[in-house]
Amino acid sequence: MKIPSNLAKSSLLATGIFWVIGMTDGFHINMMAFMFISYIPVFVCCTGTILLTICPFYFFGETKHFSKRQVFQRFYPYYSIVCFALCAYGIYENTNETFLIGFFVAAFFTTMQSWIWFAKESADETV
Repeated sequence: MKIPSNLAKSSLLATGIFWVIGMTDGFHINMMAFMFISYIPVFVCCTGTILLTICPFYFFGETKHFSKRQVFQRFYPYYSIVCFALCAYGIYENTNETFLIGFFVAAFFTTMQSWIWFAKESADETV
């Protein structure tokens, strides 16, 4: 698995989604510095989330008779349902907080895309 490239792409995606939603309250030129600096905590959050919640499925689920593609097909739907429920609950509880909504939306889409990148990567390896 190409974990470093997935982490970098996921962090960029999460940062972009977070700030697009965050700027709906209005854009101030002073926010530009925070946009670039925010990549660091977003990277830390993405790293923790991917390493603790997605990678174990691939590390422990792959066996001689169970490929990475089969791991994706079996566990991705359940993971996405749980992730959606948790993020939807977080958005519901924080309907007036734009940056928290941005956090939960970014978390959902980033984790879903990370699963797809890992599955695509494993499909590319088998070809």
